[in-house]
Amino acid sequence: MTKVFICNIGDLDQGEMRKFETEAGVLLAFNRDGEYFVTDDMCTHATASLSEGDFFDDTVSCPKHWGEFNIMTGEATAAPCKKPLRTYRVLIENDDVYVDSELEAIDAI
Repeated sequence: MTKVFICNIGDLDQGEMRKFETEAGVLLAFNRDGEYFVTDDMCTHATASLSEGDFFDDTVSCPKHWGEFNIMTGEATAAPCKKPLRTYRVLIENDDVYVDSELEAIDAI
């Protein structure tokens, strides 16, 4: 396991997403009703930062062509996106949010 620090839990309010530059690359963290999820920040369809899109329910939308992804599974849920988004297994220790950069969220289920 390669544990990578993302942020402190106080850095993300409920319903908020934020981009973080980490040793694993540029990642996007989400606080969905007190649950934390982390994905790659870059859309798999076109070169666009998902942090500039919208976050609602379990979905992040791309600001370029409005494709959508499920933040828990990475599944592309709206065209034109087809390729899944990379997700990460989230670890909470004390008040810190980490990811296991070697394990996708879906692998942890």
